[in-house]
Amino acid sequence: MRLPLSKWKVLRRVALFLLLALGAGWLFDAAWQFCLLVALVLLGWHYKHIFMLDRWLWQDKKLTPPAGDGVWQQVFDGIYTQQRRDRKKRKELRALVRRFRDGAEALPEAIVVLSKDWTIIWCNQLAQILVGLRWPSDHAQRIDNLIRHPEFQQYLQQGDFKAALELASPMNEELTLEFRLIPYGESEQLLIVRDITHLKQLEQIRKDFVANVSHELRTPLTVLQGYLEVMEADELPEQGVWRKAHPVMLEQTRRMDSLVQQLLTLSRIESSSRGNFDTVVDVPAMLVVLQLEAETLNREKQHRIQFDIEPGLKVKGIAEELRSAFSNLVTNAIKYTPPGSDIQVSWKRQHQKAVFAVNDNGDGIAPQHVKRLTERFYRVDSARSRANGGSGLGLAIVKHVLSRHNSRLIIFSAPKEGSSFSFSLPAELVIPVKKKSQLAKAKG
Repeated sequence: MRLPLSKWKVLRRVALFLLLALGAGWLFDAAWQFCLLVALVLLGWHYKHIFMLDRWLWQDKKLTPPAGDGVWQQVFDGIYTQQRRDRKKRKELRALVRRFRDGAEALPEAIVVLSKDWTIIWCNQLAQILVGLRWPSDHAQRIDNLIRHPEFQQYLQQGDFKAALELASPMNEELTLEFRLIPYGESEQLLIVRDITHLKQLEQIRKDFVANVSHELRTPLTVLQGYLEVMEADELPEQGVWRKAHPVMLEQTRRMDSLVQQLLTLSRIESSSRGNFDTVVDVPAMLVVLQLEAETLNREKQHRIQFDIEPGLKVKGIAEELRSAFSNLVTNAIKYTPPGSDIQVSWKRQHQKAVFAVNDNGDGIAPQHVKRLTERFYRVDSARSRANGGSGLGLAIVKHVLSRHNSRLIIFSAPKEGSSFSFSLPAELVIPVKKKSQLAKAKG
């Protein structure tokens, strides 16, 4: 290992040369001339090595340093050692970049690396196939200049990349792509594009199947239920099983009809586009009607139901869907809470949001079931749900309705501690309360 250059050692050598020059000059009575001569020799020696260094760095193709003298050889060796380190680091960096690119090429998604100003740094081959990028000719091009779809332009401008964007492929309109932008590092963005055509097709097939089957079942069920309701129990023959079978058949056809109605409701919500949110929904009036229905449904269970409704708290939304969400939550509380329980239903304004909540002091729900309650046909207790006429679709309907209204269902429950089902509609959907001055102007 070479020792570092010592400045004191160099200074001692220069001082020694000057002393020798002074000694020789004193003998010949020309001290300053000898010192000048030594200084010029040293200067020429240094300039010689400077030219050698310049030729090695910029002209010579050899990697090995030139043969220098004294301290310059140590400088040459130091530069050579640093170059070797740099070459090793560049080699490791190239290998790392190669592994990154090989990994990105192996991914089933299209990957586009973007800078802060949306210019393309790199993209994999799948991005060229799905999005139509060309590499390397599109390097340093802005992504919004290459993908000209208005929705994609708006997606970049809004700056909120929590949700993904679904668009038709610019290369093939039959393909549906999912665009997701992920910021990383200090100024880079990662655009991930996924082909979700197959998933969308499967989802559409499922929706069509549910809608078609439900629609086809509706007519025969209506006919069967109508004949069963017309038949009087007293007029049925006493012999055989008709007397016992009639009420069971009537109950099951009604349950099946309710299931079909909920399937049609769910299918309609899923397949319909985002509704008109300019319609004002009078929720307090809606809940008053719902309270009367709840009291009728509560005759057998004898719950203590309390409605706490804030007057004048109206929202913008789809009235039919919101009523379905309110009704399902209240109905579930009545059906699945033990007789004689306390149920509180509230509709209040909290921090500019409208909050609806249904709380009960029933048996509660185990934690492993809470996360799955909004799944279709999921029931905590299948036998008890069927006995109560449950279909397992009520909370699924609530989930889809709230999703369309920019909200989500929040569930708190624990065994023997009751349950709480609530959601809040965002402030932009809540009708602001008019102040007294505004009311006075309106009356005037």
